[in-house]
Amino acid sequence: MSVGTFKQVTVTAPDEATATQLADWAVDGRHAACAQISGPITSVYRWQGERHRESEWVVTFKTTAAGATRLSEQIPARHPYDVPEILSVDVTGEHRYLAWLEVEVAG
Repeated sequence: MSVGTFKQVTVTAPDEATATQLADWAVDGRHAACAQISGPITSVYRWQGERHRESEWVVTFKTTAAGATRLSEQIPARHPYDVPEILSVDVTGEHRYLAWLEVEVAG
């Protein structure tokens, strides 16, 4: 199992309901083997020239490189933000967990 094969994708959402909908959609559609929802968090950011402070929820998806591509391509159409945060990083891990992840995403 090589580096770059497995990804962790992080997405923020405006509320728990949106985070839950994204998590359910991703796992049911086999875009991710697992989705963990955390929150609320406080995000401070600049948008359209102004500083904002908002409560958000975070969804962390455990997936493959192919699953991460599908998430990045399809989440914007399912997300209420004009520009949703979708960040992907390579991960390594325990081989049995990664094997399970691969099977679940491959379907």
